[in-house]
Amino acid sequence: MSPTDAPVPPTGGDPLAPREAGATDAAVLLSARGIRKSFGANEVLRGIDFSVRRGEVVTLIGPSGSGKTTVLRSLNGLETPDAGTLEFDGGPSIDFARPADKAARLAMRDRSAMVFQHHNLFPHMTVLENVVEGPIRVQRVPKAQALAEASALLERVGLAEKHDQYPHQLSGGQQQRVGIVRALALKPDLLLFDEPTSALDPELVGEVLHVIKELADEGWTMVVVTHELQFAKQAADEVLFMDGGVIVERGAPKEIFTNPREERTRRFLDRILRPLD
Repeated sequence: MSPTDAPVPPTGGDPLAPREAGATDAAVLLSARGIRKSFGANEVLRGIDFSVRRGEVVTLIGPSGSGKTTVLRSLNGLETPDAGTLEFDGGPSIDFARPADKAARLAMRDRSAMVFQHHNLFPHMTVLENVVEGPIRVQRVPKAQALAEASALLERVGLAEKHDQYPHQLSGGQQQRVGIVRALALKPDLLLFDEPTSALDPELVGEVLHVIKELADEGWTMVVVTHELQFAKQAADEVLFMDGGVIVERGAPKEIFTNPREERTRRFLDRILRPLD
């Protein structure tokens, strides 16, 4: 994908300018502080603190059940934390210990777009209809403009000829690429990926990771929950290792994957990553 053709998120500078790995001079786009979330007696998040800078790729890794997906859903407003604050550059800012008005929550959701594990495409709509649904119905983009932009995005990910097909006619990898295009069509400030390859057959994983890596290279701001640790090593600016509802360790990929400080991180990587090297 070419950076000059990519849809430009609605606020702030040139978000598709080439980024330098580990750059720290960009403005903070999102700040999460003290995020807590329980489901009944199960405390899933126990005080999550991190920031995401514009143009940065943050990956969340860790064992299943560590709270990674709940973090992601909290950033997008799909889950409401019990406590803590979320603040986007330029607003909105929400303190979950206080009642938040509906407009603030909708404004928070409008700043990001989610790519789910299982595509979540509308089965009764064609590929093109799935992509334009959000821009037309939610953002009130004129239909002709939305169709033109969606067609261009589908062409960029190699799916132009699939625009009039239905999800069941596509492979899992193709469906996930449509899910990515659907998120891009909303022109969000922040892209959220929830284990985007976990539901795919192994031979289809590469085509989806290739698209996400291109987006990272183009400078899209992303938070990615993933079990693909080699991808995290290559694409991330910062890696957060989670376990038991807390961030156990954070750092640049080189630090986390070659010289982790925490024993829990070392045990996880020894079990998961070392056999792949």
